[in-house]
Amino acid sequence: SILQYCLRFSITLVWFGLLNILLFPHSCTFKRSPDITKAQSTKSEQILRIDDHDFTMRPGFGGPAVPVGVDVQVESLDAISEVDMDFTMTLYLRHYWKDERLSFKSNTNQSMTFDGRLVKKIWVPDMFFVHSKKSFIHDTTTDNVMLRVYPDGKVLYSLRVTVTAMCNMDLSRFPLDSQTCSLEIESYAYTDDDLMLYWKEGNSSLNTDERISLSQFLIQKFHTTTKLAFYSSTGSYNRLYINFTLRRHIFFFLLQTYFPATLMVMLSWVSFWIDRRAVPARVPLGITTVLTMSTIITGVNASMPRVSYIKAVDIYLWISFVFVFLSVIEYAAVNYLSTLQERKERKLREKLACTCGLAHPGMMSASYSEVDANTTGNYDMLEGNGVRRETMLVELAMESDQVTGHVGSRAYSSVWIDTHAIDMYSRVIFPGSYILFNIIYWSIYS
Repeated sequence: SILQYCLRFSITLVWFGLLNILLFPHSCTFKRSPDITKAQSTKSEQILRIDDHDFTMRPGFGGPAVPVGVDVQVESLDAISEVDMDFTMTLYLRHYWKDERLSFKSNTNQSMTFDGRLVKKIWVPDMFFVHSKKSFIHDTTTDNVMLRVYPDGKVLYSLRVTVTAMCNMDLSRFPLDSQTCSLEIESYAYTDDDLMLYWKEGNSSLNTDERISLSQFLIQKFHTTTKLAFYSSTGSYNRLYINFTLRRHIFFFLLQTYFPATLMVMLSWVSFWIDRRAVPARVPLGITTVLTMSTIITGVNASMPRVSYIKAVDIYLWISFVFVFLSVIEYAAVNYLSTLQERKERKLREKLACTCGLAHPGMMSASYSEVDANTTGNYDMLEGNGVRRETMLVELAMESDQVTGHVGSRAYSSVWIDTHAIDMYSRVIFPGSYILFNIIYWSIYS
């Protein structure tokens, strides 16, 4: 019957299945144990209902602007460059906002913390650094990104960033200057109608590491400000500013620039105490100081940007260079005037010799005895004040006097030749002028 036929068919299938298991044991498949990690990730997304919402839209789309609070922890100021006009800063940037689409039920009212993988699936503020040259999020050993979601939908989004941003420096008082730089944060796409950026706790929202220090600058203060940036094509955006003021340490430049320049100027004054006839001593001394000052100026300018205005260090170095250059010119003037005086002395001696040859023998002997007694003892001798003077008393004897008719009337002329007058004045004028310049300079720029 039909019942017997069905029973036999069922028994045949059972025997066939047992035979298949015995002959081909590896062909059987078993269900694998579920992946705990994937199951946990799926569970988290299910709790937050990620798939139930469109996170390409901002929270509360069509309503008022989403308030996004920001606070910053500055980890380090890595570098400040005058040549490139920029600075590099590493910081922790944290965002706070509320997205009711991420709210969930929790019996313990505890938040859930995620890494950067969930950030790509939800809406986060699109912040960027204005005037930044380059920036990156640290990724060692994983992306330094943290997302914390609270049961009521509040979100904390934190990331560790290093950014190099532009800083417009005014170097007119360099190196006695103070610089104020700012890091600017702004939303790229959302205007102030959609997203309202603000410092979460005012000026207290900016915290700095106490160990922050720079070799060339002293960090005076950090502070925050908020402004509205307007673009004619897209609208107005809230912009947050991290401002910090730096004062440059002067001690390095005193040792490397100011002190050597001052020594070169003082070294150039040594030539004023060297005999004017010692040309091999005075000329190389002047040339050496001029070349050394040129080297100092070149070295300072090589490490600075090519700005179109004069810096404070340029004023000091170039005026010092002028003092050194004038000391060389001073010796040229001394040498030239001494040559003129020697020529005048030779002409007077030749004229004296000719006059003596025309005079009467008696008058000549009397004249020479009188001149020798009065003047030869003072010729080419050192005066009491240490200044070498050359003195000549020229006695001119005329054969006859046209008025009286007497022969042998005498005329005396005294000529003083001081070949060291310029050196004597330079010993006072040059140091006095340089000291006055330093007083004015440091009183203005200090």
